[in-house]
Amino acid sequence: MKNKINISYQCFDIKAPLMAGHIRKCITATLTAEKVSAACEINVMITDDVGIHGVNLASRNIDKPTDVLSFPMFQLEPGNPPADWTEYEDPETGLVPLGDMCISLERATAQAKEFGHSVKREVGYLTIHSMLHLLGYDHLDEGPMKKQMREREHVVLAEIPGMCKKEIDY
Repeated sequence: MKNKINISYQCFDIKAPLMAGHIRKCITATLTAEKVSAACEINVMITDDVGIHGVNLASRNIDKPTDVLSFPMFQLEPGNPPADWTEYEDPETGLVPLGDMCISLERATAQAKEFGHSVKREVGYLTIHSMLHLLGYDHLDEGPMKKQMREREHVVLAEIPGMCKKEIDY
């Protein structure tokens, strides 16, 4: 069974629909790199700074826009996906609903310019970053958790043509 990746658009940017294939590729690469054996469902909303600001305020009580927000459905152990995903499956679909992500295309465009790479590359990085959050990774500290997450980001980035470390430094 294949993964179901639902992408919705809350902004009117000509680039938004062009990103869908790349977002799907980044999600799939992350699931493969993390050895997720289950067919998953992931929801992605592409929005602008106003849209993500509203989501950030409503969900985290943070009154400012950000680049990406992640809403995992489960508390998974980073780097150790379940061998058996049965208990996580939606009985109606047979899919594992990993969670939702919200990406500000406006913020991604500004960050791409700031970091000197393409918007496609920045959206890809943010997608991978968010997927790792959905799979249990975090970077709340400046120590081992953040290091572990950054290492996994770079592993996934290296698997996608045009996304290697040489082009990005976070």
